[in-house]
Amino acid sequence: MKVILTKDVKGQGKQGDVVNVSDGYARNYLFPRGLAIEADEKSLRALKEQKQKEAKRKQNELAEAQKLADTISQLTVVIKAKTGGSGKLFGSVTNKEIADELKKQHKIDLDRKKIVLPEPIKDLGLHNVSVKVYPEVTANLEVKVEEE
Repeated sequence: MKVILTKDVKGQGKQGDVVNVSDGYARNYLFPRGLAIEADEKSLRALKEQKQKEAKRKQNELAEAQKLADTISQLTVVIKAKTGGSGKLFGSVTNKEIADELKKQHKIDLDRKKIVLPEPIKDLGLHNVSVKVYPEVTANLEVKVEEE
């Protein structure tokens, strides 16, 4: 019997998969627990429409992320910090501070976890910082650290 899984089922497949299972397994286990529905024409058509909507939504999100990445790549964030005599900072500039300044200066609200710093910035000058906007989309942001 062909069924459409409504939830992930170990050993059978993931949500939305169309799988072939025995009649007894479907009637006695999958259907009563709400793990699957029978794969008839109506439900297959609904599944296809749902997958198309999901693909379109992901495509729109990817386009928006690409646009945001292009915008971020053209920006420079200026951060003022206290320094010692040799141009070293007291403390460091972290991804949280960069996210806060990006929001203040350019009105772009970005989660601090998307800003990738191998290690906090500890000296003055221009630094290129990688920003993961979407799983496949990455932008480079210039961060200029100046003396306060």
